[in-house]
Amino acid sequence: MRELCPETDHYSSRWFALGVRHQCERRVEGALCAHDVETYVPTFRAKRPWSDRVKERDEPLFPGYVFGRFSYRQQLRVLQTPGVAWIVGFGGVPAPLEDAEIGNLRLALESKLNFHPWPHLHTGDRVRIERGPLRGVEGILLREKPSFRLVLGVEMLRRCIAVEVDPELVTRC
Repeated sequence: MRELCPETDHYSSRWFALGVRHQCERRVEGALCAHDVETYVPTFRAKRPWSDRVKERDEPLFPGYVFGRFSYRQQLRVLQTPGVAWIVGFGGVPAPLEDAEIGNLRLALESKLNFHPWPHLHTGDRVRIERGPLRGVEGILLREKPSFRLVLGVEMLRRCIAVEVDPELVTRC
């Protein structure tokens, strides 16, 4: 296996985004856990219409992706996991995610505030939450009448979520 990032300690674990086959997020998560790879598949409660009713179920916030924490030395094992298609990166080189991005997502989902998937944004003010359960989290503030939303995302995947926030809790970065 060729050296991908010589300046990186090959034994330290970093978060990576893994592209997975269609609807294989949970299967990949289980297989990676069996290989002692820490995983994270954030989900949200979605309402899906059926012929006779509306059913609620947990769905991945980022369909087609699983987050895995592993070292560069473990990447071959990860790539050989059934359902894993690729490790997201640039020029064929896997690119680690910022720990803060995963941490921000976890904080937002654990806060029990309303959230849902959101399209990636290119404009908007960058803000930081000063008080409350999301204190210290930074994101992009949007106004969606009558409420405000903080958009958090994983830049490399160009995927985001929006969390309802009180505008009095935010300050511009």
